[in-house]
Amino acid sequence: MAPKNESVRESDDRDFVITRVFDAPPALVFKAWTDPAQMARWWGPHHFTNPVCEMDLRPGGAWRIVMRGPDGSEHPAKGVYREIVEPQRLVMTVNHSELSDEWHDRVNPNRDKSAPKPAIEGLTTVTFEDEGGKTRLTVRMRFESQAVRDSLLKLGMNEGWSQSLERLENVLTKTDDREIVISRVLDAPRELVWEAMTDPRHVIHWWGPRGFSTTIQEMDVRPGGVWKHVMHGPDGTDYPNSSVFTEIVKPQRVVFSHGGAKAGGPEASFIATWSFDSTDGGSKTKVTVRMVFPTAAQRDAVVKEYGAIEGGKQTLQRLSEYLPKMSEP
Repeated sequence: MAPKNESVRESDDRDFVITRVFDAPPALVFKAWTDPAQMARWWGPHHFTNPVCEMDLRPGGAWRIVMRGPDGSEHPAKGVYREIVEPQRLVMTVNHSELSDEWHDRVNPNRDKSAPKPAIEGLTTVTFEDEGGKTRLTVRMRFESQAVRDSLLKLGMNEGWSQSLERLENVLTKTDDREIVISRVLDAPRELVWEAMTDPRHVIHWWGPRGFSTTIQEMDVRPGGVWKHVMHGPDGTDYPNSSVFTEIVKPQRVVFSHGGAKAGGPEASFIATWSFDSTDGGSKTKVTVRMVFPTAAQRDAVVKEYGAIEGGKQTLQRLSEYLPKMSEP
């Protein structure tokens, strides 16, 4: 499910439309779409980079982006600008002919492999509407056919765009230098993972890095509800935590404002978003944990003092190991 400031729809048999409101003026958002250095920072899903981001920003000018996945795979796309109205509107074609054979096989399993890979060209229109200093961004993609659109939806176009706009928001609000993002694909359906995250009877069995145990004093999973718990380190150190849930969207997302620290340690205050996305036809779940800190210095202090990145990875590993036990009699 999209966040409150984002909506997704298929407006007719071959369109895909996604809308999101950003807390930034249209000129700033437009710049993020038309400055190659900025666009390279946010284009694509989480953990992707853009080693190539080229723009000839004029009607008839070409653009080309090469996304690089965490596994090193490359995903090139290119096109031509049709219309540029700063800071209200961009219209551009999208050509997919440089994508891999595997990608084209998934979009069209019956394609003639002896022929050149098709462009599967689409038209993308991006509008930037002012809303009292904020920007309502709308991306409308029109494809050759409904079959092409639906194939791309099955490949994760919806989630890919949602994550890309999350990254754009990070760039606009300058949080990328003060956040931690960790993700893992779990071999369990989303409903089971949701239960493991929101039921304290389960949380105590996997929360925290390896070797830690957790005592939950209170866990009221609703907007405004309080979550208090103490993590006990293997060396006997206690880490008290106090959080307030700010958003609960079952079974897609949990957001909470966190505070806590060990005695004499730096304050660990951040906004945490746990997102749960179904994959592999619903048999698996991709969990993404995003923690945004007040400052880059506070983020760095938590990483150094508490080993937050490695601790987060170990926590998701423990969750992965615990999930099969939930189905045991």
